[in-house]
Formats: sequence, structure tokens, C-alpha cells
Amino acid sequence: MSAVFQPVVNFGYWLWGVLAAVVAWVFGSEIAPYVLYGVKILLLIICIVAPLMLSVAYLTLWERKVIGWIQLRLGPNRVGPMGLFQPIADGLKLMVKEIIIPSSANKLLFVVAPVLAIMPALAAWAVVPFDPEMVLANIDASLLYIMAITSMGVYGVIIAGWASNSKYAFIGAMRSAAQIVSYEIAMGFALVGVLMAAQSLNLVEIVKGQQSEFGIFGWFWIPLFPLFLTYLIAGVAETNRAPFDVAEGESEIVAGFHVEYSGMTFAVFFLAEYANMILVSFLCALMFLGGWLSPFPASWGVLGASSFLWLLFKAFLVVSSFLWFRATFPRYRYDQIMRLGWKVFIPVTLVWIIVLGAWMQTPLWVWWKS
Repeated sequence: MSAVFQPVVNFGYWLWGVLAAVVAWVFGSEIAPYVLYGVKILLLIICIVAPLMLSVAYLTLWERKVIGWIQLRLGPNRVGPMGLFQPIADGLKLMVKEIIIPSSANKLLFVVAPVLAIMPALAAWAVVPFDPEMVLANIDASLLYIMAITSMGVYGVIIAGWASNSKYAFIGAMRSAAQIVSYEIAMGFALVGVLMAAQSLNLVEIVKGQQSEFGIFGWFWIPLFPLFLTYLIAGVAETNRAPFDVAEGESEIVAGFHVEYSGMTFAVFFLAEYANMILVSFLCALMFLGGWLSPFPASWGVLGASSFLWLLFKAFLVVSSFLWFRATFPRYRYDQIMRLGWKVFIPVTLVWIIVLGAWMQTPLWVWWKS
């Protein structure tokens, strides 16, 4: 595989050398390194965000196809071969639709709210590793950074509901915010278990901590199974997905906090929801499912080799389970959602953290980081 991509790599090095020479000629040898560093970071950001936006677009198509198959339908099949151009058509439709801002709304906050919703969903990817070397910022406290940055998404929801100056939007925002905050606590406790098991806050080290001769049985999904389920289900609730989409599903509050939004302002909320789904899926794969580690023994050649493709495959399975949940389970009542978060998930995570701490002090603990 490396031999196939080697010409592309060589061309990239040559192109970077040409760019470095041009920058040095324009800015001088003293400033050129700083300019090149900025260009490098910008290119890396583009390499992460562009595939992410493409994945979000085609995740909507995959969702409609999966739900169609489950319900014995075909799903989108008219726009392009097998409906492959449907996300492009949807994107063009949203781009040309008029953005209507209610006359009594706070116009500045009304426009800022979608940005606040999608910003954390994109910023969190700065510390997500795709393999041991492929990460934009390999900081020691990457897990803490993700917990901090993703918790800011709730501000976009609250501001959207308040700035719309609509009772329906405001009620939807309050319900959605309460739901997000409630399930963030359970997710946070689940991540404490990962921190204890891996003895590190660094996501690369967390994946390395799951590398052992036991293969798939050396991953953290076994000792942290209750926390794994809690994190997965809380991730569904955190992203306001069915069956936890009560904030936008009940008739009395119409579409929830974004009921007054249209055109691209609505599309940005839509992008944020799906980007968060992909982020939760990748984090689930990294922290509990071995990340880029192969489930097969190393002696199996290509199948046993660690690869970004394994991480992609695991994240795909997790995000597909989100779609499966939507097509399978009926929507919860709001009181059931809050009871599940506060009276089930938080006690379960707290108890398992205590059990985990005791387990790690015994010879039966075999998941130590090598």
C-alpha cells in the first residue's frame, strides 16, 4: 500500500519545497518559517474539515438508505446513480433558500447561535488521532480538551431559542439544554473510567494502552463495558437523536430550538448534529474499541496490521448503530429521558468507577499499558 502512495508523497514533498522557496523569497528568511507553519496548520485543518463535511453530507444519505431498508423501502434513488447525488441536491436547495430572521428576534445572536453550535463540533477534531502520527495537536490533556470544548455546544442551543423570541423555540431550547447537560455528566464519568484504565489523558496513549497479546479482548470495552454502553447511549442523547429527540419531536414545541431558522442557518445546526454524531463515534472507537488497532493477531499479515482503516470501520459501525436506533425505538417522554440520565446512568457510572478502582488493584487486571 505504501508503494502505491509513494509517488503522491514524493509529489507532496516537492510541492512543499517549491512553496517554501516562494515564501522565503517573498517574506524573507526570518519570517518565512512562521508563515510556513501557519500554512501547514491551515492545510492540516482543511484536510480534516473537508472530509468531515463530505462525511456529514453522505451520512444523511446513508441514514435515509438504512432506514429505508429497515422499513422495506428503497430510500433516495432518483438523483444520480443509486441516489448518490441526493446530498448535493439537498445542499444546493438549502443554499438558495431565503434566510428569514423574525422581526422581533435579536438579529446578532440569532445569526451567532448556529456558529456557536458547530464550532465545538469542529474544534474537537484538533486532538483526535487517526493513527499514532496523524494528529493535528497531540496534546497530553486531549481528553480533557474534548470534554471542555464539546460542553460549549449547549450555548448555541440556548442562544438560538432565546434569540428567536418565540415561546416554542425557548421551551425547546430549555428542554434540549437540560437534556444535554444531564447526559454530559454521565459521559464525563464514563471518561473518568477510561482515564483510570489507560493511566493517561492523551488519546494516542489511550489507544496504545489497549494494545496487547489478547487482541480484541485487550480493548477497554470489556473492563469498561457498563461505561461503554453509558457513553454510547449518552452520546445519542447528547446529539438529540432518536429516541432522545423529544426537544424537536413534540407537537407543542414544533421543531424545538431551531423552529424559526431556515436556509443555511438551519443547515448549520443540521451539520453540527451530524458532525457531533461522527465525533462521538470516533471517540467511542478510540477509547473503547482499540482505535486503529486490528482485531486480528499480528501474524495475519495485512489483516493483523494496525491501520486508519480499522478506526474508520469501527466508527462507521458505531454511527450506523445511531441510525439503527432511530428506526427501531419509539421516542421517550421527557420525564423518562431525565430519569434515565439522573437515576440510571450516573449511579451506574459512579458504582463502576469504584469497582474499576478495586479491580485494578488485583492480579486479575490485565489491561495495563505496556
